[in-house]
Amino acid sequence: MINVTPSGQACGAVVTGLDLSQPQSADTIREIRDAWLEHHVLAFPDQQLTDDDLVRVTDYFGAVGDDPYFVPINKKTPVVALTRRADEQAPVFAENWHTDWSFKKHPPIGTCLYSLVVPPVGGNTGFANQQMALAQMPDELRARLEGKIALHSAAAAYGPQGTYGEKDQGNDRSMKILFSDQANKSEPHPIIAKHPESGVDTVFGTVGYIHTIVDMTQEDSQQLIMDLYAWQTREEFQYTHVWKPNMLVMWDNRSVLHRANGGYDGYDRELHRLTIAGTAALAL
Repeated sequence: MINVTPSGQACGAVVTGLDLSQPQSADTIREIRDAWLEHHVLAFPDQQLTDDDLVRVTDYFGAVGDDPYFVPINKKTPVVALTRRADEQAPVFAENWHTDWSFKKHPPIGTCLYSLVVPPVGGNTGFANQQMALAQMPDELRARLEGKIALHSAAAAYGPQGTYGEKDQGNDRSMKILFSDQANKSEPHPIIAKHPESGVDTVFGTVGYIHTIVDMTQEDSQQLIMDLYAWQTREEFQYTHVWKPNMLVMWDNRSVLHRANGGYDGYDRELHRLTIAGTAALAL
């Protein structure tokens, strides 16, 4: 029996009572998945995991997804290292609110992130509960969003002219990030969708990967995207996760936004990451 302790914030819970370095039973995996769907973000402290363990744990919840703009640690594993050196001058990676790879046809249903080196200050991760944001959304804004389809693209981040494109290549960045013309392709997703596992209505996506709303003028589209952003990232919908070494965090990409926080200049930071692949049945 696992122990689940809610964060007391808009989402998030700490899970104890299990050792993820060991194989887990189907009943335990079912308990974890139920807690995941309820709390959206789960933290498993004091776990001693190898990269092979991280692959195995990710496989419990779905196939390992591909990270199209990251380079794995080595050819033996799909695991990606999110790193930042103490003396690094490049901007902190992923500081803007987003859902991982929402520009894919079947975006990853979740992300698993394991901490190896954690700075003594800063480096928290913010989450925003999109089911709560929708449930409390003013009727007028929800009416404007109902039935709308958003076009998602990686261009603003991973296109040649994007944040991590050609201009970023000269930065002193320890983490290897790729860019490509493929990032300019768009994929449509409904802004308001039903979570395929819990059945709860949720908002999917935000400005950055969302660049246009279908069948609207560019001016009206951008206004609605920004009005949505102002609401969906309000403080009352947020959970701030404070990392400790050897902690696994797993979040539901279909029901939360997330972003990385800085504030740890002068300290090293390293986390290992995998996504849980999306499928037609499970992705929004």
